[in-house]
Amino acid sequence: MSVPFSFTKNGIYYFERRVPTDLSKHYDTRKISYSLRTRSVRVAATRARRAADQLDEYWYHLRCKDADLPGQHRLRIAAGGTEAIPGVSLSDAVLLSEAVAIYLNQKGQGRPITFHRAAERSCGYVIDVVGDKDLRDYTKKDANVFRDALIERGLSGSSITRIFGTVRSVTNFAASEVGVSFNNPFSGVYFDRQAGVQEREPLPVETVEKLQAECLCLDDELRWLVALVSDTGMRLAEAAGLALDDLVINGDCPRVIIQEHPWRRLKTAGSTREVPLVGQALWAAKRIHSATSGGVHAFPRYNKNGQTNANSASAALNKWMKPMVPPGCTMHSFRHSLRDRLRAVECPADIVDQLGGWQTDGVGQAYGKGYPLNVLKKWMAKLVRGTK
Repeated sequence: MSVPFSFTKNGIYYFERRVPTDLSKHYDTRKISYSLRTRSVRVAATRARRAADQLDEYWYHLRCKDADLPGQHRLRIAAGGTEAIPGVSLSDAVLLSEAVAIYLNQKGQGRPITFHRAAERSCGYVIDVVGDKDLRDYTKKDANVFRDALIERGLSGSSITRIFGTVRSVTNFAASEVGVSFNNPFSGVYFDRQAGVQEREPLPVETVEKLQAECLCLDDELRWLVALVSDTGMRLAEAAGLALDDLVINGDCPRVIIQEHPWRRLKTAGSTREVPLVGQALWAAKRIHSATSGGVHAFPRYNKNGQTNANSASAALNKWMKPMVPPGCTMHSFRHSLRDRLRAVECPADIVDQLGGWQTDGVGQAYGKGYPLNVLKKWMAKLVRGTK
């Protein structure tokens, strides 16, 4: 028995079908490919045929939507855009796929590609599970079916929370834009938000020192990035997206300026900050300046085509670190370790928050500009001495 639109890999059948050229504008890929999750030729043939039939039906729908409506010239719609039927606005219906386009067109300007992908992927999951409907046609049952499908895929509670948050943002924004009264069924959906969530572990001080020693030994661009993060607690994306001018190594207080750039946004408004450079972070900053002259980026390899590719940096560095760190520890563990190391030298909590770009509770914390650099430098110097 042959299995249509398929191939095998390690005995597992995969569905694969090319997107028709005339519909390529609706997709961000040239072909659709995914696992059929079976080694049985009969099961694979059934699933592949069902998937092909679903695609044929949906592609017919897309082609009809792109084509001129038969008898369109007979509709009682004035040139100025009056209503065809009394009481029903022409913009009164909006499909979820159209809602994504509205959302990205209005809110996606200047946002990174990951922002666009998150909206398209999350709402694409909804369309795959319960269909591409008018926003008002979605029900709580649809939302629950969608939740169950995500759980069945083995996604963690935090991932499901993120997907539902994106879907709510897209649907609420699009409904507001077109003036649709909308009771969002994707709000208030219950699921275990802690299911499958792994706590991120801080790196022990001895491990931090071991990794820093390896960085000094290898002395290359990747290790400069590790060393820079290790004694500043920056997020990896913040460090990978630094401009060369953000690393100030001269003067009484060498520092790194963490600010937004066209190629890399910050996670929150409070993430804008300056952190004194001490220990191996200062060494790394000096090595970066000595090796990079006349460029814009501190790490050019991770800043191409106007975007910072922090995922690539994370994959490479986590792979290098894995044999040397305890289970569950990653590059982000340096950020958790910084907080513990500052606690160990009894650094005040609000100074810790300022150094890490964390939100400090309390109305009064919003007043003033925070601690001056010389105070931050004093505590960062204690941190380094306290861990050597």
